[in-house]
Amino acid sequence: MNLSELITGQEAYITGISGKGGIKDRLNELGFIKGQKVKAIKAAPLRDPVEYEIMGYKVTIRKADAAAIHIDSTEKAVDIIPPVFQHEGHGKRKRMRGGHQHPGRSRTINVALIGNPNCGKTTIYNYATSSRERVANYAGVTVAAREARLNIDNYRINLIDLPGTYSLKAYSPEEMFVTDYLSYNKPDLVLNVVDAGNLERNLFLTTQLIDAGIKTVVALNMYDELEKSNGRLDYETLGKMLGIPFVPTVGSKGTGLRNLFRTIINVYEGRDETVRQARLNYGQEIDDAIEKIISMVDEHTGHQEGLSRLNAIRILENDASGIYSLSPGIKGRVMDYANRKRDQVEALLKNNISNEVVNMRYGFIEGALAETFTAAKKQKVNISQKIDRVLTHKLWGLPVFFGIIWFVFFATFRLGEVPMGWIENLFGWLSGVSSATMGSGIAGKLFSDGIIGGVGGVIVFLPNIVILFAFISLLEDSGYMARTAFLMDKVMHQAGLHGKSFIPLLMGFGCNVPAIMATRTIDSKRDRLITMFITPFMSCSARLPVYVLFISAFFPHYESLMLLAIYAIGIFAALITALILNKTVFRKTESPFVMELPPYRMPTALSVLKHTWFKTSHFLKKMGTIILFASIVIWALGYFPRDKQIIAKYDTMIAGHQGDAAKLESLRESALLEQSYISRIGKAVQPVFEPLGFDWRMSVSILTGIMAKEVVVSSMGILYQSGSGPGADGITLVEKLRSSRAENEISLITYFGFLVFVLLYFPCMGSLIAIKKETARYKWTIFSAIYPFIFAWLTVFAINQLNNLF
Repeated sequence: MNLSELITGQEAYITGISGKGGIKDRLNELGFIKGQKVKAIKAAPLRDPVEYEIMGYKVTIRKADAAAIHIDSTEKAVDIIPPVFQHEGHGKRKRMRGGHQHPGRSRTINVALIGNPNCGKTTIYNYATSSRERVANYAGVTVAAREARLNIDNYRINLIDLPGTYSLKAYSPEEMFVTDYLSYNKPDLVLNVVDAGNLERNLFLTTQLIDAGIKTVVALNMYDELEKSNGRLDYETLGKMLGIPFVPTVGSKGTGLRNLFRTIINVYEGRDETVRQARLNYGQEIDDAIEKIISMVDEHTGHQEGLSRLNAIRILENDASGIYSLSPGIKGRVMDYANRKRDQVEALLKNNISNEVVNMRYGFIEGALAETFTAAKKQKVNISQKIDRVLTHKLWGLPVFFGIIWFVFFATFRLGEVPMGWIENLFGWLSGVSSATMGSGIAGKLFSDGIIGGVGGVIVFLPNIVILFAFISLLEDSGYMARTAFLMDKVMHQAGLHGKSFIPLLMGFGCNVPAIMATRTIDSKRDRLITMFITPFMSCSARLPVYVLFISAFFPHYESLMLLAIYAIGIFAALITALILNKTVFRKTESPFVMELPPYRMPTALSVLKHTWFKTSHFLKKMGTIILFASIVIWALGYFPRDKQIIAKYDTMIAGHQGDAAKLESLRESALLEQSYISRIGKAVQPVFEPLGFDWRMSVSILTGIMAKEVVVSSMGILYQSGSGPGADGITLVEKLRSSRAENEISLITYFGFLVFVLLYFPCMGSLIAIKKETARYKWTIFSAIYPFIFAWLTVFAINQLNNLF
């Protein structure tokens, strides 16, 4: 019987895992080892993937991967290997890597923070350093090292926040990054943050740090939740057994952090009596092979290199990260020995060495916790389980998801209406004041039409953007964002993508740049590249002003549905593109889906405000840089050259009172705009967009939007001679657009096509720079620029043709 056959609610014991490679090793390290009890919790609404409970925590895998895990539902068929551990005695104390032999040599301590995803590592980092790094309640938020410093007791502690990792065995890019950082940067000390509620799984990483011989302090984070569950942990005894100090903390509240950093100082200075070099026993055969590899390296380097037990184990497992640690002069001899010994040991034990090492580590953890940890006698159904009964229900899960998204869009429009009106009135007043005080000269026109018309035309949508960011922050902080990957994995899998790809895509609703960077959390390089290419199809906040402007102008009675439709088209385009890339550029290969659903947490008002402001500040910075610069350039292109004949003609008419002066001035500006440089550019590119029904103003706005999508609205504000609010003529940009549609008899489907084109075409420059940085290849950057334009053009052309047919 295999795990995929286990019915929801049933329990069984693991008897083995078939197959080989990264997915097998990953499942082993996550606790899917012989003898462990596993329970099927729930399947996604589309019946795949499935969430299982093992070692007291929950992990989600696909049925195809679960089919490789063999189980016995009647009895515990295989016992977990009993725990054995040793430590160096006081007379044989082995020096641990990191720190200084002589106390007081330096008062600067470099501390690397590592821990499993969702353990609260970055929360501790933020609280301790008053940093504002992004924190969200799902795996993979931190995708690069971030450094900050704090001063305590006359010591300067440099904290380096590394990506979340389950293991020091490199399966994913972030795990490779952590492994390389510890190997080459050699921090003085490691702060290992563990979730106090998931000790057995979290301490697996701690056992690897023990083997690495790195000075370590463990932060028992979220310790308050362990106490609330009536669990008890003798962390002082556990620390003595492992030779590592354990300090209870509550990172979100700052509880225990001062004690934590004082412990770090004591460990660094060699004053903490808990610290000693513990050693896990992997059995005589494996231990002998480990010691032989270490001695071979020591003899070659004259005991200078000091190969750690962790690297020796990696070499024995034929892990590349261990092999790379060898110097060229000894690599051949060591690998010949390791290859021979591996075959001998595996034949003797009838088990893969990697599996044997994992079993021993979990046996070590189980034994240590058996003496120090008392779980709550009665496990209550926690709040996360109750919420998931609705939000991930097989019938209601997807309707609830789409309902939440619809509500977010509805609130984005409705809650933003009043503050939008205030900003419109403010810029209308500014436009009137500037016209009255600065006149109609070049400076006055630049300020009223260029700066107020351009920047004001975008900033009026600030309330909508703030509201959208606030809702996204709520979804991230609560833990619901991780559920979206669970809900949508089967759909993503049908397109040849990983369920984790859905998280960067959802992040793209805020901004495509960090979403592209977040693809680093996807294990498969192929899936990572495809996700990177399709992320720009997600409707980022920069496009929101365009949507709000055109939907308010032409679809006022269907605002929420229209916005939902635009976002849905972006997701659909992303899935279609993924299918195309799978059939053409990339060969389709299976990518395992393994992820943890974190518990729901109540987002704090401060956290949501911080995240919202962090995202909004980027938008405001654009207002004072890119948008301002683009607005001035667009205004100048629209103002020059000044045709003297047109000016003279209308001046004569105004002087002779041949009509309403204000109307004649408006006609004069329109005539001059038709002869301007920007008009010439628009008319030059219009043949490309004419089959789509776009006039020259729409065509040139698309070109300017390449710099930043908000510039599309700036262009419209300038080209239609209006700010975002009532100007000298008292007409808003929305009203000008409606008037232009009536005058030129443009169909609504054309404006819908324009929205779709803005959604799909050329990514912003920031996204292209991010793609170049992540791929390090110009060919992928060029592809990311050209393909979306072609796709957008063909899509809008097809929309027009279908409209003509029906």
